[in-house]
Amino acid sequence: MNNIIVDILTRDQIYGNDTNRLDIFKQRGASARITGFAILLGGNASKALKDRTGQYWTKTDDEGNNARVVNCAGNSYNYNASLRDIGCRPVLLYSSIASICSNQMLAHDNILEVEYGEYPQTVVGKNMQRVLERKYYQGTLKKTGKTYTTDSRKDDKGDFEPQLHIEYEYQGKKYVRVKANFYDEIEFTLSNKKKYQNGDYVWVEVEPIKWLGDLKKDRIISEDILFAGVQFNLEENYKGDFTQTNLYWFLNTHFIRDIQNENIRTAMLKQKEELNKKNLYNLNFDQVTEEEIIIGAIKSGIAPFLHGLPSDGKSARIKELDPDCEIIYMITQNPDSFAGKSVYNQETGEMIDVKPTWLKRLEEKCQKEKDKIHILFLDEITNVKSNYILNLAYNLILDRELDGKWKLPENARIVVAGNEVEDSISAIEIPQPLYNRLAHIYIHTTVEDWLNWASTPIEEYGKIDYEEGKVEKKIHPAIYAFINYRREAALRTTYTGKKPNADPRKWEMASKMLYTTGKPEMLRALIGEALTREFIAFCNQRVITLEDVLNGNYTEEDLNMNLSEKAVTAVALSQVDEEHIETVREFVEKLGEETLSLFDNLWTQGDNHRLEKLERETKNEKSR
Repeated sequence: MNNIIVDILTRDQIYGNDTNRLDIFKQRGASARITGFAILLGGNASKALKDRTGQYWTKTDDEGNNARVVNCAGNSYNYNASLRDIGCRPVLLYSSIASICSNQMLAHDNILEVEYGEYPQTVVGKNMQRVLERKYYQGTLKKTGKTYTTDSRKDDKGDFEPQLHIEYEYQGKKYVRVKANFYDEIEFTLSNKKKYQNGDYVWVEVEPIKWLGDLKKDRIISEDILFAGVQFNLEENYKGDFTQTNLYWFLNTHFIRDIQNENIRTAMLKQKEELNKKNLYNLNFDQVTEEEIIIGAIKSGIAPFLHGLPSDGKSARIKELDPDCEIIYMITQNPDSFAGKSVYNQETGEMIDVKPTWLKRLEEKCQKEKDKIHILFLDEITNVKSNYILNLAYNLILDRELDGKWKLPENARIVVAGNEVEDSISAIEIPQPLYNRLAHIYIHTTVEDWLNWASTPIEEYGKIDYEEGKVEKKIHPAIYAFINYRREAALRTTYTGKKPNADPRKWEMASKMLYTTGKPEMLRALIGEALTREFIAFCNQRVITLEDVLNGNYTEEDLNMNLSEKAVTAVALSQVDEEHIETVREFVEKLGEETLSLFDNLWTQGDNHRLEKLERETKNEKSR
């Protein structure tokens, strides 16, 4: 369901020439109405009550550190990418939802108008405000089971801290109760002509989202500014790569999930069933991960080339598949170490070819375990300076033959990795004949990727018939919870070359050090002093202990914790044994769905037996 990618537009798509500009903006201009929901979340809006307009982000940078914004009048200007008062008009590929959206029509100006999904939008009238608030306190409003996630923070320096808006149903319509968080106003008059102050609770109706489409460009954009209060970027250093921003993460983690209602889920399931009926060739059209592509290429006898930054876990992915893989760091190789050498035999007067050590080891592994695939991993191939070694490597990849002398074993497979030219001043481009013979996988480790890797048993990745072994927890639970809470701001920090910075590889090293020493202060040598202080502060927060939960030694007031405190509590409770897991999970449920999900990941981390037990427990809960 989340395979639909949410985007925003560039400045050229709004203001550009006839080639780049979408017809939507040629016909209707760049200004956009802003919903009451977006204003309550801190969106910057005009003062007019009717057709009130707001400001929204584009993904174009200003060739400095900021992003371009469309203001209330429809004009473009630069704005600090770390501020929270700018709204968002999400964009989808029309082709990705065309078959499941509803109420499609061409308007009088030939602009396509469609409905897809639903979201809190309009502030309800004064009378309905009173009715809903009264019934809320009476406890008679029916929860639908759905929630909407936004950012609860107001300050520009704090990182994303989610708040959930519970959806209620009353007389066939759906509503959420929103705490006003105006950006720079003490009070604000909303569309129901009532003045509200920061901290007031306001009822907002959940309505279908109306999108405007350009079929030639295959884009639809929300007619209104749907939300605000989410930082475009965590820091004021935007350089034009929207996929690396906080807003992109929010759109494709929370927003896309929140807008999809039961009708959409039913339509997508029906669409998949129809596709299966037409599947003449018995193909599987499910989305696949990078790991699955790597595995598929290896099984098919095609050498995969892993592109990506040094810290994005290319070698880690291969070691997951074959812990005993033969790794050759190409940048350190000389002709003798890579291709072997010839020595003179004084007894016979002949030259004898001696295999390189790595080939001897690989042949021994492949001979010992003939029914298994063993990987030869050529790392950092784009950093090799010797043309002679490069030619030998290319020959090995293309023909599975080393220097015309030795063939690789049948059950050996080659995997290649390297850095992009733009990411490394020492990297080179590989020639087209080789490039076209490889399967190219572009690795970028997101927070979700890293958390998934950190909590998945090795055998879940190793699907090339490797033996199962004892699986340790990969990442210390405190580090797992900290990354889960601080997200991208903690997973990666800026590399300066002067002080340690954090990245996915450094956190793996930090986990090993924390397991070994139990001293968080040690981590400053790996991730830097500032982030280490944040980590220590995170770990030192108040928690409800496992003993407190098992003895019922807590009050309802104790449950009123912020998200960070809930995360630390989840870490502490994840040490529970299987005998008491049901009691602890019942408690964690009171802390919210996101905390329960974190707890489940921490408790089952790397343990298939626990995964199965939790699955049974979840089924039992649903049946009760």
